[in-house]
This record gives sequence, C-alpha cells and structure tokens, in this order.
Amino acid sequence: MKIIDFHSHIYPDNIAIKGSQSICDFYGFKFRYSGSADTLLNEGKKAGISNHVLMPVAIKPEHVAHINEFTASAVASHTEFYGFGTIHADMENVTSEIDRIKRLGLKGIKIHPDTQAFSIDDKRLYPMYEAAAGSLPIMIHCGDPRYEYSRPEKLRRVLDDFPTLQVIGAHLGGWSMFDKAFEYLKDTSCYFDFSSCMMFIGKRETEKYIKRYGADRILFGTDFPLWSPKKEVKQFLSLDLSDGEKESIAHINAEKLLK
Repeated sequence: MKIIDFHSHIYPDNIAIKGSQSICDFYGFKFRYSGSADTLLNEGKKAGISNHVLMPVAIKPEHVAHINEFTASAVASHTEFYGFGTIHADMENVTSEIDRIKRLGLKGIKIHPDTQAFSIDDKRLYPMYEAAAGSLPIMIHCGDPRYEYSRPEKLRRVLDDFPTLQVIGAHLGGWSMFDKAFEYLKDTSCYFDFSSCMMFIGKRETEKYIKRYGADRILFGTDFPLWSPKKEVKQFLSLDLSDGEKESIAHINAEKLLK
C-alpha cells in the first residue's frame, strides 16, 4: 500500500537536533530523533512510507521567508518530499508571501497557533484565509488544553466565514479535546489527520473518530520527529478498517489535496 505521511517536520542540518529538542520540550515529550531530512527519509523508508509532506512553522515573522525557501529547497532535493509553506500573523504583506509560496511550488500553508501565539480566528489571518480560499489547503494545529489559541470552535468560526477554504484540522481537529472537535467540525468540509493521537487515545477511540468523520476525510501523519514512523504505520495498519478505508487514509485523500 502506498503511504503518504501528511504531517512531518524537518529542520536545517545545523539546527536539526536543536529544533527537535525544542518541540519535544514544548510538549514535554522525550527526544527521539534529529529532525534532519536524512533522518526522516531513513525512518520513513523503514516504515514503508512513499512520501512525506513537510509542515514548517515560523515562530517569528522575520523567519517566514527563510523557512519557506528552506522547505522548497528540501522538496527540490528529494522526490519523496512535498512541502507546505508557513505564515505568521504579525508579518507584513501576507498575500505577497502566499503568492511566493505558490511560485516556490509549495502545496499549502501550515500554521501552529499555540507555538506562534495567535488564535485561529485572529482577524490578522483573514487576508491569508481569503487569499488561500479555493487555491491552497491550510493545515492548522488544533487543540491544546494549555491554550485558547487553537480550540476547535475557533476553527469552526473561520470555516463559516470562508466556506471555500480547504482546511486540514491536525490531530483529529482538537488534540486532547476530541469530542469538542467533533461537535464543532462534524458537518464541515474539513479534513483531519490523526498524527499524535493513537498513542494517547488508543486504537478503539481512533477507529471511532475515523468512522464518525468518514475515512474520506482522514489523512495519515507521523508528526516526525516526535514519533517513530515505523511504529505509527504499524498502529495505523492494525486499525479495524476496510481495505478501502485504509487506502483512502494512506494516500487517496492526500493525493486529492496535493493535486
């Protein structure tokens, strides 16, 4: 089965360990891997993953352009990679950067409201949503009990305001608040990945939410370098789903979004 990892992270080689350690520290997780391109490719190959979609995040607005260029360079250097660009609410000329993201050949936009310290429904992001609607999907980190930034009700507000916007709600739309996410997002067009979910809620709950949303809205993701790609694939393939459902999650839905 072809498998596309729709949620992974890498960093330039000279800061790959530091970048991985930083995100592990943010969540209080154990450090596992250097977040380098080579490490991701090696671990992905062991897991039988065909492609990885890189999801960069700029903590500061002045880092946006450089990070997008790095991601585009990684994609150009490795046929296994697709890439999204990053945007920050505090940056100037958001729409110009979105145009540049398209020119760089990146396939979408990733924001992480909790680490970037702005809300999903922050009005400063509305020019981004307007510019991306109908042209670029946006992956949004959703759900963290420590913050108000990424709560699923905020995502619902944006989806109502921008009905043609294609969004992927990371972590089943609300990591640590899965029922609330389903309450707000069940009747939207939103896609979801289930990265960083199975080890916390287990197989049965993961299956439940996949069935609730429908497998045609679900994407597989490893959230590398936080977790082992091989273990994530093994857990995914062990889920009690039909072959068709697994094919949709493994690559068909991803291919639709990546066009």
